[in-house]
Amino acid sequence: MRVIKRGALVQFWQIHPDARASLESWYAVVRQANWKTPAHLKLVYRNADLVGRRTVFNIGGNKYRLIARVNYHTQRVFVLHLLTHAEYDRGAWKQ
Repeated sequence: MRVIKRGALVQFWQIHPDARASLESWYAVVRQANWKTPAHLKLVYRNADLVGRRTVFNIGGNKYRLIARVNYHTQRVFVLHLLTHAEYDRGAWKQ
């Protein structure tokens, strides 16, 4: 998979340094992935939630959320939002 907006990961871990290791790990796994369906993704990330056309990944032991759009056909993952758990719970990302 190709990750679009990797810079967003860097910006986020500059603000939240404790997220860096988890985000780098997530990035490495996704870059090597060849998911064809959401079911394939869920084999690797069991706790990922499918919310409409978005996929929500738990990052940093459930402290942060990475919201992405996964295009299985083009093998691209678009990072849409990186949020703290509190920001995620407010729900503004759903709009």
